Amino acid sequence: MQHDEMITKVRALAQLPGRGPAEAATRAVLTTLGQRLPSGLAGHVAAQLPPEPAACLRHASEAASSGAAASGERFGLTTFAGRIAARTGTDEDAALREAAAVLEVLDAALAPELMEKLAGALPGDIRELLPLGRAAEDAE
Repeated sequence: MQHDEMITKVRALAQLPGRGPAEAATRAVLTTLGQRLPSGLAGHVAAQLPPEPAACLRHASEAASSGAAASGERFGLTTFAGRIAARTGTDEDAALREAAAVLEVLDAALAPELMEKLAGALPGDIRELLPLGRAAEDAE
């Protein structure tokens, strides 16, 4: 998937008013995700993304794991949403909507087995933002 296609899809899914907010949301979500994922997994995800979004993920992952174990920071949905909201200047509800959109686009962009590993590395509350999590929640 190309960078422009990713941003267009994020914009549509998150119902954002323009390309700028979609770019900002994508950067914020990938940066926050990069802080949460183990560095090796973040690197594998970044390898399947276009250069611009891959750089956000790699940079955040490297910063989070420098001087510490390469397992990523441990935080849940509240911190995840709060960090995205702070990076985009929105509220947490908007941040969650944007995160779900970016994660849905990632689901389409990544190899299925890599997306499964990504999902497995996230706590259950963040995993609920993934397309499969929403589908399972809707079925209940």
